[in-house]
Amino acid sequence: MLVFRHHSDLPEEARGSVLAIGNFDDIHKGHQAVISKAARLAAELEAPHGVLTFEPHPRRFFRPDIEPFRLTPFRIKARLIEALGVDLLYVLSFDTKLSSLSAERFVREVLVGGLGVRHVVVGDDFAFGADRQGDTGMLERMGRSLGFGLTVVTRVGGPAAEIYSSTRVREYLKAGNPTRAARVLGRYFEIEGRVQPGEQRGRNLGYPTANVDLGETTHPAFGVYAVRAGVERDEKTTWHDGAANLGIRPMFKSDRPLLEVHLFDFNQDLYGAHLRVALVDYLRPEMSFADVDELKQQMAEDVRRARVILAQEDWDSSWPASPFMSVGAPTKS
Repeated sequence: MLVFRHHSDLPEEARGSVLAIGNFDDIHKGHQAVISKAARLAAELEAPHGVLTFEPHPRRFFRPDIEPFRLTPFRIKARLIEALGVDLLYVLSFDTKLSSLSAERFVREVLVGGLGVRHVVVGDDFAFGADRQGDTGMLERMGRSLGFGLTVVTRVGGPAAEIYSSTRVREYLKAGNPTRAARVLGRYFEIEGRVQPGEQRGRNLGYPTANVDLGETTHPAFGVYAVRAGVERDEKTTWHDGAANLGIRPMFKSDRPLLEVHLFDFNQDLYGAHLRVALVDYLRPEMSFADVDELKQQMAEDVRRARVILAQEDWDSSWPASPFMSVGAPTKS
């Protein structure tokens, strides 16, 4: 997949695509439907398959002081988009200039003049341009006059007429329900980052942890999770079962939320490594304990339960072969 951070002066092979447009924050099943529709049309028209998205997320641009809300920081988003077979990824800087561009100028200057689009694919709630003045109706009219096609994908949902949306994913994560979030995403929700030095409290308790800062990632419910952790080294990811505490560790009064991951049966040095942590199931909320011995007893029980839950999934050494999968519901134990 080729990545472009501008829309002008593109090589000819980067123009004329069938283009899916959106913020695509978490690449949930609704987003996948839009991008996959563009893929099918691109194959029919023998055109490149493209995706246009924006960084930073427009919400962050307009509300810079908002609490962390991103579900897929750019590194994760690009990986997921590439996994959908996209040829061309355009990442436009969402700044004052772009945000003030009228809908008509966006179509003429970016889509037609810059990208030379052949066909555009969007969701039925798509809006664009300054003050979100453009909609699918306007896009269709301009497409007819400027020579590109438009396909509008109706929002899709799962059981009980649940519409797939980023808002729904955030609600499930904040409610401590990563399994329901995974069913909307079509994969387990991941937090990733560089492993940083900690205070080694876990090691002193017999459960060494790899510590990852949450950064701009939305904060799921604080507590203990059964996880799958992918260690990235030499462009290869090796997956391990584990348990993780996400939060502020009330017994130790941390000043910021942190993800602390204990990998089972693992004794390698992880400092500086890049770690991907998939939240598989929620075990319990964070809590305080009377003393360290009581904490250690609870940690032993957390590890036992996490092992039981993770053993019920059909993992293999190459998991995940694709980030998108059929997500089951682990049996509580």
